[in-house]
Amino acid sequence: MFIRSERLFLRPGWPEDWEELLALINDETVVRNLAKAPWPYTADDAREFARRAQERLAPHFLVTLPTAEGTKLIGSAGLGPQGDNIELGYWIARSHWGQGYATEAARSVLSLAAALGHRRVVAHHFTDNPASGRVLLKAGFRPTGGESMRYSAGRGREALALDYVRELSVDGDPEDDLVKLAA
Repeated sequence: MFIRSERLFLRPGWPEDWEELLALINDETVVRNLAKAPWPYTADDAREFARRAQERLAPHFLVTLPTAEGTKLIGSAGLGPQGDNIELGYWIARSHWGQGYATEAARSVLSLAAALGHRRVVAHHFTDNPASGRVLLKAGFRPTGGESMRYSAGRGREALALDYVRELSVDGDPEDDLVKLAA
């Protein structure tokens, strides 16, 4: 699966992406805000992620930025199972922060989630990463009021996270901007 948004192109990882992926995510400031990425992030970790098989109902993507010179990898976004829920996850390389790419990638993945028939997507952010909370709000999530201790492999311990939810409409509700994007 591929997703094209206004400025981004989201695509599956390919084995040859591992070096560029490693160069971008080998940043403790990025990794400490992720649940599953370890620190230090090694070449083997990058190789494994780049060749990971897609799950049909929970795909993950590399986020690329098309330029005149070709496409440049800037992060990752995707869906993953979390208990009975489907969860949104994302990261953008620090050199690309503050440009709206995380929000655009999140919205794109949510459009696909609606097209895949998901009715509800959850997300979380660590309390010391309020920028991620702003991304979630811009992507239409609402805080549930819940907090949870979530393990961060990059931190090597649990950290307090805030819980969010995004209800998706797949019945053509014109108020849902995601349906228009997924159509």
